[in-house]
Order: sequence, then C-alpha cells, then structure tokens
Amino acid sequence: MPPETPLLDTVSSPADTRSLTIPQLRQLADELRAETIDAVSQTGGHLGAGLGVVELTVALHHVYETPKDILIWDVGHQAYPHKILTGRRDRIRTLRQGGGLSGFTKRSESEYDPFGAAHAATSISAALGFAAARDQEGRDNKVVAVIGDGSMSAGMAYEAMNNACETTKQLTVILNDNDMSIAPPVGGMSAYMARLVSGGGYQSLRNLGKTVTKVFPRPMREAARKAEEYARGMVTGGTLFEELGFYYVGPIDGHDMDALVHVLQNARRIDDKPVLVHVVTQKGKGYAPAENAADKYHGVVKFDVVTGKQAKGQAAAPQYTKVFAHELIKHAERDPRIVAITAAMPSGTGLDLFGEKFPDRTFDVGIAEQHAVTFAAGLAADGMKPFCALYSTFLQRGYDQVVHDVAIQGLPVRFAIDRAGLVGADGATHAGSFDVGYLGQLPGMVVMGPADEAELAAAISTAVAIDDRPSAFRYPRGEGVGVEIPDLAKPWEIGKGRIVREGSAVAILSFGTRLGEALKAADLLAARGLSATVADARFAKPLDLDLVLRLAREHEALITVEEGAMGGFGAFVLHTLAEHGALDRGLKIRTLTLPDIFQDHDKPEVMYAQAGLDAEGIVQGALSALGVDNAAAKGRRA
Repeated sequence: MPPETPLLDTVSSPADTRSLTIPQLRQLADELRAETIDAVSQTGGHLGAGLGVVELTVALHHVYETPKDILIWDVGHQAYPHKILTGRRDRIRTLRQGGGLSGFTKRSESEYDPFGAAHAATSISAALGFAAARDQEGRDNKVVAVIGDGSMSAGMAYEAMNNACETTKQLTVILNDNDMSIAPPVGGMSAYMARLVSGGGYQSLRNLGKTVTKVFPRPMREAARKAEEYARGMVTGGTLFEELGFYYVGPIDGHDMDALVHVLQNARRIDDKPVLVHVVTQKGKGYAPAENAADKYHGVVKFDVVTGKQAKGQAAAPQYTKVFAHELIKHAERDPRIVAITAAMPSGTGLDLFGEKFPDRTFDVGIAEQHAVTFAAGLAADGMKPFCALYSTFLQRGYDQVVHDVAIQGLPVRFAIDRAGLVGADGATHAGSFDVGYLGQLPGMVVMGPADEAELAAAISTAVAIDDRPSAFRYPRGEGVGVEIPDLAKPWEIGKGRIVREGSAVAILSFGTRLGEALKAADLLAARGLSATVADARFAKPLDLDLVLRLAREHEALITVEEGAMGGFGAFVLHTLAEHGALDRGLKIRTLTLPDIFQDHDKPEVMYAQAGLDAEGIVQGALSALGVDNAAAKGRRA
C-alpha cells in the first residue's frame, strides 16, 4: 500500500482543516505531534503541555473560524502546535532563539495570537473583554479561552468567571484538565454523555422543562429547578460552574477527536449563556519519554527524539536556585520556625529539595501569588520565619499584598526572588526587571543583591537574622561563578557594602551579579590608562551612605550597574547623592540599567550585551561619563 499523504504539508492555515473528515483530523493530529516533538528537540522549550493539547488544537481550529473567531491560550506554553497550524511551521525551529518565534503567544507575531500570554489565569478575563467588545459592536464571532487546571487555582480565573454571565451570553471556556487525581473518564459512554448534554436535543428538553415549570406554583418551580440541577451535577460534576453562571459540558476525553469535534460544534451553537467544556488530557501524550517522566517534559533543553535523552552539559558551578535551597535547609535544621512557601513552582524555586527534607514546613499554594504573600504574612505575624520563594516576574502579581499585608505591618517575611534580571529564552514576560524598584520604594524593606553564590548564602543568613521587618534577596537564573560557599555563611551588617578593588579615577558601584563584569570592565579601563575602584553595594535598601558618598568624593566619575529597570538601584543612589549635595561638586555619573524596552528573547549573554551591562558596556558608560573616547583614553593616566 502507498504511504498516507502527509496532511500537515497541505495545511498552511486553519482554514485548510475545515474540510477534513474525522479520520483525516486524527492523521493531522498525529503528524502535528511528531512535528512538535522534532522541533522542540532542536530548540528546547516547553513540550509536555503542548503534546497534551494536540487533538484539542486541531479540533478547535477545525470547528472555529479563527482568526475571526477569537482563540486565547492561557499561559501560552501549550501553544506550539497552534503556532505550527497557523502559518508558522516554517519558523517553528527558531522557537525561543534570538530573532525567532516566542515561546508564548504574542500579538505582534500573528493574527492568530489575539492576546499575548505567559502568566497563568489571564485567558478568561481577556476573552471576556473580547466578548464584551464584540457584543458592543454587534458582531457575531465566537470567543474561546483555553485554560489549564493548574491555572484554575488562581483567583483571577474565578473573578472572570463570576463576571462572565453578567457580561455576555456567548463565551466558551475550555478547561484543559491534565492533572486529575483520579483516572479520567474515557471511552464511548463518557463521550456520549458529554455530547448528549451539549446537544440541541438535551437543551430543547431543558428549555421545555423550564417552560412547563413556569406554570407551577413558585415552591414547586423552585423544587423542580433544584432537582434538575442536582441530577445534572450527579452526572457531570458541573454544579460549581453552573453556580458561576456557566453551562457545563464534560468531562470528555481530550484525545478522542470524534468526541471533541462534536462537543465543540455543539458548544459553538450555545448562545444563551457562557459554556465551560471540561476536557481531560494527558500531558506529554504520544511521546513515551515524556509520558514516563515525572515532569512530563514540561520544560526541556535539546534532546534526542529516539531516546528522549536531554543534552544537558556539565555545570561548572552550582545553580543559584539550588544554592538557595541547600542554604535554607541548613538554617531550617537549626531553626524550627523557618518555613517555605512557593506558588506552584517547587522545582523552579528549589523548594522541592526543601520539601523532601521538611514536608510539613513546605507550602505550595498553587498559582496564587497574592495568597502566598498574605499567607506568609500570617505565618510571620504568629512568630514563624517564612521564606516566600517566587520568581521576580510572578512576585509582581502579589505586589498589593507585599505593600498592604507585609510592609505596612512591618512583618518579617523573607522574599527569595528567583530569576532576577534577564532570563534568556523565556523573554520579556519572565524577565525579573522591576523588583528592585517596586520593593525599594517601600518603607522599612531590606533589599539585597548578592554578587555570587557565596554572597547569596550570606544574604540568606542575613534574612534569617532579620526579625523586625520584611526583607528580600534576588538572584538570577543559571549557574554561579564557582566560588566556595562556607558551611554556614555569616550574616551581613545591614546596609553595608564592600570595596572589592581600589582605584582612583572611576568608581563602579555594582548591585547584584554584574560584579564579575564590573571587575572585567576595570581591567579594560586599566588597559586604557584609567584606574577604577569596584564596589559591591550588597544592599539597594538601605543604601550604604558612607560608601556611596566616599565613592562620589574620591572619584571623578561614578557608574552604577544593576540587572534591573530604570527607577531601581541607580535611582536610589542618585536620590541619595542629590540629597547630600554630592552632585553639586561636579561629579560625573551614569546609571547603567536594563534599557527602557521589553527585550525580546535571546541568549542571556547576548541580551546583557545589548543592554550595555557586559564589561564592554560598562567601559563605554565610564568613558561617556568622563567625556573621553577610546583613543583619548589610551593616552590618559589616572
């Protein structure tokens, strides 16, 4: 028999899927899964979630008239198959590479990405906005949000669902449930039930029942309504969503193409209230190494497709995340009041290691950063020593709680801020750019930026010792520099930095892990005849006033360096210098920060060079402050 014609080669846009039969859609899904696996094997990225929604992706684009119909993917890391089907197959192997496709949905990338997403639980709110705009303008297009069960732990999802029935009558939410604690219902009967309750016959029967019961006396009418709701809840489990005003359909097998297509067709026709379709999928579906892995290949580096073996190189130094975990364990062994909180990122923050050692003192609150912060505040208020470990970009979601529930009350919550600075392939949505500024504004807050893994250990010791106010320490993604870490680091004196290298013409004041680049810059300046002092601030708040004023007094120029946006450490230094009249004496100053743009994804070293925060960029900042160019600098002597 001749081989099957590759259907994926014939699909240049979702419109090409709409004439396909169910068997052809199954074939397309198989080819799409293979293409996704092959592409990610070459680029790395998020794999398991995308493999779980291959059939759902094909069915959605087959049933809905995208891009006229709006399709919004929550988080976005499950959208790789969607990108392949929507005209980006020829670029899919540029995924997460410099100048290539984003690892998340992105409005500027395609008309099929109507809303950018990389943080969880935004899809329903955004979809509701699209639905309200459509209703205002009298259009008839459909709006669909696809949200994972993990994202449903975030309060924002329920806020949107609570508002949905008051805002529109036509909205479909697909609940992609890939982590049920019980076996998902599969087979003909469950698919039949889902199709039945979503179909016109069942709806007509319900509407007939409603019409008939209207003639009943009010007590009987209410009893009939409750009986019908109870019966439906027993069959479908949808009472919660019904209470929120949604028509519930499911659960259905998310890998059964026939069931998916028919249920989505039925859901598309429902226009008297919002619909929630509960789809059960398997993360990593169709690729044995992913199915058998504990994390279902949620995030991978390049790998061999046949074996699934990932191409992980030998680390030269420990990762900052693991240094944090191991150091926190050391302190927790000595202090039973230390507890740890994370928001659905135990492995990402290293708290899986802490949890193995102290399961009763580790709390994963789900994707609920607001709750995580206030929960930590409650622990602190009752005498515990909570460490709230969050990525910088995710801590932004709990900022009001940091202000209101922690800072105003002066509670000693310790914020361990992972992924500070630029994060490479995850791009702008995950960059830790703003935490120094938004935390440093808060009265009483201690903000630390360790320069290497040994300094991180000292910052953790310092946070443990701070019992009278909130504190935070930030550290980047990736490996340290290979310095030795003491058995138990001594805490720093609050608000005191250090001189690392003495010079005379230029002072480079570094906050965080750019210190290594600052030292390289000092060498480059020395080669140009310019002597440079390099200082490590350690604290953005409180600033080391004596150190800052000394550097300003004893040098012609002062350069601040930080892995953060404008309005952070450099701004605090400028404010301090102005307040003490140091700028009146003609000091030349430059504040080197991340640029005032959202940088696209690339290798971290490339991004830092683009930002002017590598050694050469620091040199250029110093020469600019002094008003000299490279040629002039070569003949200059300090």
